[in-house]
Amino acid sequence: QVRLVESGGGLVQAGDSLRLSCAASGRTDTVYRMGWFRQAPGKEREWVAALIWVGLTTYYADSVKGRFTISRDNAKTTLYLQMNNLNPSDTAVYYCAATRSGGIVTPTRYDDWGQGTQVTVSS
Repeated sequence: QVRLVESGGGLVQAGDSLRLSCAASGRTDTVYRMGWFRQAPGKEREWVAALIWVGLTTYYADSVKGRFTISRDNAKTTLYLQMNNLNPSDTAVYYCAATRSGGIVTPTRYDDWGQGTQVTVSS
């Protein structure tokens, strides 16, 4: 099992930037891919970005492509999401997740989840 703890959320204005972090511990050697998801009130959980943990190949949802960047540190202990040019539609609880199989966008394909961090973007 992989333990994930997100941080870095907050209240910002439209156009601002934030960087989310996700500290990973436990069986990180079993992780194939990690991803960021978000969930706004009354909406389903939405995939945002994903990264192959060893190979570093990245994937982005169309809604964030060009604004968000997913990355990890060299020690493979922390996942990041750099979010630029934020707008109110980015307001949500952001979750990081880890999968030991091939899922990218489907939440049920991910095995471990963090508790989430709130991002609020005011207009």
